[in-house]
Amino acid sequence: MPILSPPESSVIAVDPDGIQTKLRHLAAPCYVLQAGSQIGFTHQLASGETPLCFALALPPEQLGDAAFRAAHGVRYAYMAGAMANGISSEDMVIALGKAGILSSFGAAGLVPGRIEDAIAQIQQALPDGPYAFNLIHSPSEPALERGAVDLYLKHGVTTIEASAFLSLTPDLVRYRVAGLSLNAAGQLQSRHKVIAKLSRLEVAQQFLQPAPAKFLTPLVEQGAITAQQAALAAQMPMADDITIEADSGGHTDNRALVCLFPAVLALRDQIQQQYRYPTPVRVGAAGGIGTPDAALAAFAMGASYVVTGSVNQACVEAGTSAHTKELLAKAQMADVTMAPSADMFEMGVKVQLLKRGTLFPMRSQKLYELYQRYDSIDEIEPIEREKLEQQVFGQPLETIWQETVAYFNQRDPEQIARAQDHPKRKMALIFRWYLGLSSRWSILGEPRREMDYQIWCGPAMGAFNHWVKDTYLADPTARRVAEIAHHLITGAAYRYRLQHLQLQGLQLPAHYSRYRPEPLF
Repeated sequence: MPILSPPESSVIAVDPDGIQTKLRHLAAPCYVLQAGSQIGFTHQLASGETPLCFALALPPEQLGDAAFRAAHGVRYAYMAGAMANGISSEDMVIALGKAGILSSFGAAGLVPGRIEDAIAQIQQALPDGPYAFNLIHSPSEPALERGAVDLYLKHGVTTIEASAFLSLTPDLVRYRVAGLSLNAAGQLQSRHKVIAKLSRLEVAQQFLQPAPAKFLTPLVEQGAITAQQAALAAQMPMADDITIEADSGGHTDNRALVCLFPAVLALRDQIQQQYRYPTPVRVGAAGGIGTPDAALAAFAMGASYVVTGSVNQACVEAGTSAHTKELLAKAQMADVTMAPSADMFEMGVKVQLLKRGTLFPMRSQKLYELYQRYDSIDEIEPIEREKLEQQVFGQPLETIWQETVAYFNQRDPEQIARAQDHPKRKMALIFRWYLGLSSRWSILGEPRREMDYQIWCGPAMGAFNHWVKDTYLADPTARRVAEIAHHLITGAAYRYRLQHLQLQGLQLPAHYSRYRPEPLF
């Protein structure tokens, strides 16, 4: 990012452009004083001058927790969270990493070979980081979770973002504990960092505590970890950082950040008092972070860092189609809804999606209703089955089943074995064919399937679009992840400056209060 040259410090600005320049130069303090009959702004007071009010320097790099920036080797207390199926692409992770910003590759839903290729590409471009890889909880397909951990250990991936976990799993514990050792001074050190993304207190409690013995003992017996590592595990929590995921795109409980975040922060403090970890778990905020004001609100509540998601999906570097990006760039805050999740379909888990320009939410909900009503495909009434084949699947259901068998024989053969004598399970796999492919159609821009696109999205996308309206970022082809990160975090610092001045009684015209993103290059 370019470094702005400081305006002349002692000059007193009284004109609108000059005042705006003084306010936006965050690396210097800003003093407001009486300049004759006008109010003036300056970065430096002359001898004997007394300001009416002032704001200290606040470079955006100072927002959030310095410990987060140091631990991950980043410039900002800001992270781009993972979006599955490679939407958080190699290009996205690399672009942000080169700007000194942490990003998590969207490994969920990808086969091991695809993940391995991404590891090689990202590690080559960012040999010293920063980067992370997603590990999503896969209760219906545990082999995927196990395979991802195997790859991360094999290739030395030192930071993972664990998402959608309902509880700890042996493979997650294996990754965390396999990185423990003692240094030359006999101090505990961890090679593997875990950032847990969650939205429930009971899940947060598990990540705030050490790994349970019920997982450690079998892992030692299997040779996955050493006895020493199992003993060391009692001295540290399962996560270094916890991201509180509020009303986000994809997997979400639609929680209000202002309610959930303080509760988890209090729980963190309570557990820290019990275990006395040398480094307390840091708590970040996600879900709804699409404007500088939202980022500032999170920092004001005590967030160590902020995490964006939906807004990155409309960027040039996102691994999704141009048509999808155009739909996202037009989204308003109310253009989202909840629909059944592909990976946790049988459990009734839902994800938040874009409803504008697609029929996927309605069609997927119909599939879940049929799944609840019937115990097998054969029980579905002929007229209902015909509608499914013509309007949703576009093929006979028997053909869909054959494609499903071929798919899982390569990916996870156990899924087919479990369905052989279980008709309801077979029906679930057939329905998941549609739910799974719909996101890939969106990513690839599959022609003639536009109305079936599954596009993960939260209300932050609409808020972002409203903020950047009539600016260069209104055009999706101009949206680059590193620039958006810069504007969000810089805008948050700018809005903090204005609020600090307002608390001292300064009332500025409304046009000063908005941080307007301008091209950086």
